[in-house]
Amino acid sequence: MNTKVLIEAIGYTGSALVLVSFLMVSVVKLRIVNTIGSVIFTIYAFIIHSYPTAIMNLCLVMINIYYLVKMSNTSQNAREYDLVKVSPDDSMLQYTIERQKDDVEKYFPGTTDMVSDTNTAFIVCYKGAPVGVFAGTKDENGCVDILIDYCVPEYRDFSIGKFLYANLQAEGISSVTFSGPDTYHQEYLSKNNFTKSGDRYLKVL
Repeated sequence: MNTKVLIEAIGYTGSALVLVSFLMVSVVKLRIVNTIGSVIFTIYAFIIHSYPTAIMNLCLVMINIYYLVKMSNTSQNAREYDLVKVSPDDSMLQYTIERQKDDVEKYFPGTTDMVSDTNTAFIVCYKGAPVGVFAGTKDENGCVDILIDYCVPEYRDFSIGKFLYANLQAEGISSVTFSGPDTYHQEYLSKNNFTKSGDRYLKVL
């Protein structure tokens, strides 16, 4: 591979990553991939002496890093979240689940029509907008068996889970269990300190 082809390959790689980043639903993943693409494209721009392009991409890198640091600060994010207790048949809860039904069913199969049969439900809001739902059945000991613990794709950076479990105890909940399929949840359960107990996961609050 000669030098010219290598330089062009660097440019195409950077451009491709920047474009691919805009196809991502998760804001965190978008910014990470966009940052990598912008760094590569900055190198390419310096190689071909296109300094305005290099400066623009350096600015994009710094902007992305700023927001990634801000999003990683869960204490900052927690100040933007609100936990709203609702009844299981609450219209806003049902609306939020229905709006994301296909995605909810992917992660919690067969549950969207069962929410009204639970006795405990919350909506997590970010700056007033619903971004997560939590529903389950609480027993007389304050333990909730989770049916759904869902957040919209844009907010899957684990900060909602940390906020949720930090605030459930104040709602009279002493522990939570999850016995549904864990195909998509193992990392989330691990990060939120659930422990495997038989055929279910347990977290004491």
